[in-house]
Amino acid sequence: MNEFGNTKRVRRAARIIVLDDVQRVLLFRFSLADRPPFWVTAGGECEPHESFEEAARRELLEETGIVADPGQQVARTTPEFITVEGEPIQADERYFVIRVSSTQISTQGHTALEQRVMTRHRWFELAELGDWPEAVFPETLAQIIMQNREMR
Repeated sequence: MNEFGNTKRVRRAARIIVLDDVQRVLLFRFSLADRPPFWVTAGGECEPHESFEEAARRELLEETGIVADPGQQVARTTPEFITVEGEPIQADERYFVIRVSSTQISTQGHTALEQRVMTRHRWFELAELGDWPEAVFPETLAQIIMQNREMR
């Protein structure tokens, strides 16, 4: 039994909310054969030795090419889901906010798996998040951004 009251592996992950100068958020579209497409923030699983902040810094660089300090954690979610590899997990996801002046990113650091499943990226207006026709995770992303407007 884990700290969340179930027997699933706890997957520690850092998620980075990347915002541009006009408050748009960068999201990546995942396309998998066994489920509908969905959009998520940059980020991923912490290595065993990493803090959430260290993982945020590493994942930000790998997925976007951006070098930045993730600052303080602004939110936490603990969803249960099935990873892209097919493993049912209990997530412990910590969120960080990064503000950028350029919307240019590099996906050169993506792993082979990421290259296959992360099919697109896009800058979303906050108003688009609520009625986007595909799932956006976390479902509370717009609220997290609104609550942390003053951060960084």
